[in-house]
Amino acid sequence: MRKILAFVLTLFSLNLQAQQQIEMADQLRSDGKIYVVVAVVSIILLGILLYLIRLDTKISKLEKESRNENE
Repeated sequence: MRKILAFVLTLFSLNLQAQQQIEMADQLRSDGKIYVVVAVVSIILLGILLYLIRLDTKISKLEKESRNENE
């Protein structure tokens, strides 16, 4: 019961924090620079995703070669 109560109270506190206005975000939005920030973050995340996909294919290829050598 205590864990459920703690979880519910945590959700309420997070909701209250999310309603506060952040001055930096408001300034970036009013200057139109928020789109630059979103674009840069999107490019970084896309680069990380592509790197992980490429790494996965290389690892899969090495695992396949290793299995073929052991047979």
